Amino acid sequence: MTESNKLPSGQTRIDSLEMRGVTKRFPGVLANDHVDFDVRSGEVHALLGENGAGKSTLMKILYGLYHPDEGEVLLNGKPVTIASPTDSINLGIGMIHQHFMLVQTLTVAENVALGLPSSRGALTDLDRISKRILELADIYGLKIDPSAYIWQLSVGQQQRVEIIKALYRGAALLILDEPTAVLTPQEVNELFVIMRQMVRDGHALIFISHKLHEVVDISQRVTVLRDGRKIGTRPTSETTKQDLANWMVGREVGFIPDRGDVTPAEVRLQLEDVSCGSDRGTPGLRGVSVAVRSGEILGIAGVSGNGQRELAEAVTGLRKIVSGHVQLEGRDVTNFPPGELTDRMLSYIPEERMRDGMIKDFTVAENLILREHHKQPYSRSGFLNLGGIATHADKLIRDFRVKTPSRETLAKNLSGGNIQKVVLAREISRDPRVILAAQPTRGLDIGATEYVRMQLLEQRKKGAAILLISEDLDEILALSDRIAVIYEGRIMDIVPRADATPEKLGLLMAGVHPEESTSVVK
Repeated sequence: MTESNKLPSGQTRIDSLEMRGVTKRFPGVLANDHVDFDVRSGEVHALLGENGAGKSTLMKILYGLYHPDEGEVLLNGKPVTIASPTDSINLGIGMIHQHFMLVQTLTVAENVALGLPSSRGALTDLDRISKRILELADIYGLKIDPSAYIWQLSVGQQQRVEIIKALYRGAALLILDEPTAVLTPQEVNELFVIMRQMVRDGHALIFISHKLHEVVDISQRVTVLRDGRKIGTRPTSETTKQDLANWMVGREVGFIPDRGDVTPAEVRLQLEDVSCGSDRGTPGLRGVSVAVRSGEILGIAGVSGNGQRELAEAVTGLRKIVSGHVQLEGRDVTNFPPGELTDRMLSYIPEERMRDGMIKDFTVAENLILREHHKQPYSRSGFLNLGGIATHADKLIRDFRVKTPSRETLAKNLSGGNIQKVVLAREISRDPRVILAAQPTRGLDIGATEYVRMQLLEQRKKGAAILLISEDLDEILALSDRIAVIYEGRIMDIVPRADATPEKLGLLMAGVHPEESTSVVK
């Protein structure tokens, strides 16, 4: 921390911020129950908790998106009122949301300028803004081109734009909500370099993450919430990943699931030389050939943007295959519509659960029958059977431990972990023959992640063929029987789990074949 009360960015330092007795109620939910939280200049304070524990609600109160029912906020020891994000920004508080608030068709400079008055009145001052962006980028190591369009930038670069937006507006305290959820390992490392520089310069940072190794690596203190209540605060140096996991969930948590021994049987899903396009007009898949057997999990590993989305959509009928074939239990289903694939007992757990897996304005019960609403016992003579739907929904809510006020709760009001449980319940309860699971634990807390992984392993035990697409290498290694590495739309290699190491997979993910390649069966 510098001795001056000014940060290098010119903003007045926030020495301390304290939230006292903060309470927030929603219909049927006590989201925050008299929570105390504080953060100081020159530190990263991590905020942990399962999905629905109240982390995001607490931070949205601090940023002015929600108003507390009780409690107060003190800035440098003095009470302040935060009625809107404008108030928060004026006080020097910025927030980097998990889902970026950027306009894809505008440049970096134009995005930074949005909502701000021009120093030239009716004329734009993008040249001055660009100059200031470059100054901030130089101070904090945020390599960015002010004239680049957002759609041209990688996810990691877009996140830097969000950070620059906050710094440009004078943020001395920065809330980072799941900032690493969509980043590659290399981008995470770059973000942490930036965060450490900000801490050295006197910024106060609040870090929300489900990745406990990141919390241990980057934070100085950690606070845990559970069911809307504060469990406690500790120096990070005095705890471990296992301690934090147990503390969050309230019980012993197993990081490495028991996979058990299952002998794979017949091939149920096979791709033969499949090629398709991408949304960018470039090739998405280039001659992909893989086979998944009953009773096995084939993991697809790769850095984001190397054809994973195109692979999932090609298999599930959501993207047109331009050459090659997809076979489901020996039958050619190339370019079949999704409904026919569903009838053939293919289940899909999509990467974008809110966009592709749910209808957010439908109830939990309605979302649980989306696949088979037209069949008995959910429908009779063209009319929905509300009694049958209610019975089915209540059973799945109970069996899959979905935390919801009722089956009539709208899906958009559930936490991310519980939304994923609803998707999982719907897809798995059908006893599918083949499951395609794309990023099934992305953004989930440790307890929900453990639960999802156990469910996938249980389906493997029952004989399902599972194609697991994940950018979490630890997850791939923990669950897979074989691992296929995808790079620029091609399968680099397929290796048995016993022969797979992070180093070997890392080389393949970068498009480099290890010197001693492993002979594999495809």
